[in-house]
Amino acid sequence: MDPLFLAYSYFRRRKFKECTDICTTLLEKNPYDQAAWTLKTRALTGQVYVDEVDVDEEGIAEMVMDDNAIANVSRPGTSLRKPGTSGQAGPSPGVRPTSQSGRPLSGFVRPGTQGGRPGTMEQAIRTPRTAHTARPVTSSSGRFVRLGTASMLSTPDGPFINLARLNFSKYAARPNLAKALFEYIFHHENDIRNALELAALATEACQFKDWWWKVQLAKCYYRLGMYRDSEKQLKSALKHQDMVDIFLYLGKVYVRLDQPLTAVEMYKQGLEKFPGETTLLTGIARIHEGLTEMDKAVKFYKDVLHFDNMHVEAIACIATHHFYTDQPEVALKYYRRLLQMGVYNAELFNNLGLCCFYAQQYDMTLTCFERALSLADDQTLADVWFNIGHVALDAKDALSPAHQAVAKRLDPSWFGAYFLMRMCGQKLGRRYDSPEAVVKDTDDVLQMIAGH
Repeated sequence: MDPLFLAYSYFRRRKFKECTDICTTLLEKNPYDQAAWTLKTRALTGQVYVDEVDVDEEGIAEMVMDDNAIANVSRPGTSLRKPGTSGQAGPSPGVRPTSQSGRPLSGFVRPGTQGGRPGTMEQAIRTPRTAHTARPVTSSSGRFVRLGTASMLSTPDGPFINLARLNFSKYAARPNLAKALFEYIFHHENDIRNALELAALATEACQFKDWWWKVQLAKCYYRLGMYRDSEKQLKSALKHQDMVDIFLYLGKVYVRLDQPLTAVEMYKQGLEKFPGETTLLTGIARIHEGLTEMDKAVKFYKDVLHFDNMHVEAIACIATHHFYTDQPEVALKYYRRLLQMGVYNAELFNNLGLCCFYAQQYDMTLTCFERALSLADDQTLADVWFNIGHVALDAKDALSPAHQAVAKRLDPSWFGAYFLMRMCGQKLGRRYDSPEAVVKDTDDVLQMIAGH
């Protein structure tokens, strides 16, 4: 079998390591083999490829050192950074958990829902780790740097392409090589400035008529924090070609500029060109959810399910909304739908257990929690025990599960353990006036619970 054909077969099956090895062997025999060179470039890119369409996680650098804020005091309902000022009454924090910025926690983990948005550097440094944040949130730019550094491990003898010696003008005039080279520089090497130079030269070489290169320029500008320049390139690309990705990128830019209403308008323009596109509908729903306009968010999530009835994010978010609006029976149906679709994790069984408990289906409650405990890892085990403790206290049956939840001390920095301990202490006649008193009396309370 022809080695190059076998390499292409590996590439189509996403076996990038085997494809890279074959291309390396071919290039050792003939360093000027353009087909093998291009294929190896694409395979190395595929190993570390990250979809740029989805909204990035905002870290400390983006949260505090933001030079793109237009106004310190925004009008109600026009800012994602102060969602509590929305004109629509949002859920009470006592009913539905919220992040530090005031947003209700989403039913689906996605970029932008992992951490809060502290207002100052001191608040950012002192931000405690919550149940939904498994690690301290760092800058998104730092994540890309780490990706680029890790990608070098695949070539212990050095980088596959020495960017310092490349003549970008030569490659920009050859579209069959330039696109693969750009993606390699952008994703694998994470060298945004060289990628920007190549994209600018290629755009000039095609007489500014290729929408793909304008989108790549916008991606480079976005990564460098030049959001207005990114917006100009994307709008210029729309004049040449209507693409779903362009509307999504524009929405991403406006979200980073804290202009959610403009982002929603851009998504709606995309829906006029591509009716029923679930990614655009999901983008609108996410923005309304970030603005605490939950009724509008649920409406668009239901529109998503109308076109794609197996959309996991839409099902999970609708189920969460029904649960926190005192409709556990309806939420239970949505979570069961996720289970039927093959979603099988501790978080789902934890939510099923809570829905069964509040729907008074006590026979299934403990079964779901037992399954959640068997599937939970170190990060989610404390959450499951916390909910088991609440169920035990609400059932007024026994304090043994609550005692286990506290005594495990799976996450000493987690405030939920101390909160549950305070509830156990109150059941046993103890009252605490401050969290410090709870921490001070930890051993005494545990002994009392164990004796009880």
